[in-house]
Amino acid sequence: MTSLFSRIQEEIAVVFERDPAARNTWEVITCYPGFHAMMTHRLAHALWGVGAKWLARFVSHVGRWATGIEIHPGATIGRRFFIDHGMGVVIGETAEIGDDCTLYHGVTLGGTSWNKGKRHPTLGKGVVIGAGAKVLGPITVGAQAKIGSNAVVVKDVPPGATAVGIPARVVESEASSDATNGRFAAYAVGRDENDPLTGAINELISHSGDTDKRIEDLQAAMEQMSQMLLAQEKKRA
Repeated sequence: MTSLFSRIQEEIAVVFERDPAARNTWEVITCYPGFHAMMTHRLAHALWGVGAKWLARFVSHVGRWATGIEIHPGATIGRRFFIDHGMGVVIGETAEIGDDCTLYHGVTLGGTSWNKGKRHPTLGKGVVIGAGAKVLGPITVGAQAKIGSNAVVVKDVPPGATAVGIPARVVESEASSDATNGRFAAYAVGRDENDPLTGAINELISHSGDTDKRIEDLQAAMEQMSQMLLAQEKKRA
């Protein structure tokens, strides 16, 4: 019983750690759907583990109805897991989530196969996934990695990396991922938010603008020279 209360206190504490809008414990207990979803899932997962599959699914279904967060009772979720806002979050049956992970609203940890067995993602410790992102298939997102909002991830993401885009591309490696100095990174925002493809396009646009300016300057110089030559010919005439 002491362990149970300790785990509940831990679930409450993580809300204060990662959501500056949280004001007091009573507000978290009564008004935070992410907290409600996790309490429901802990019960559903325990029932699933002892073979009470239907009851586990029913408890999970009630939790989904109450919170807008759908977590399959078979999903394995570590400690200090936080779902912010929560509406539209979907976590599949074979998903595995490490300790200290954070998901924002609209995130899907989904499968890409009809086959039995492992078909959902595995998240390492401390992963942050931004709003609307989709992480699909039996892939691995390494510890401390960040997934940008609305990204679609279908390949493994290295530990400490930041991935953005559709399909997701790594734009920040572990070596350079020090934007938050160890603090929580809201919405999976890293130091380097520039998509490399967008950066390349911007470089091309900039180069094109410089070229156009040079051509305009050259045309103006040629016109000026032409006028000078005409003026000289008129003087000679």
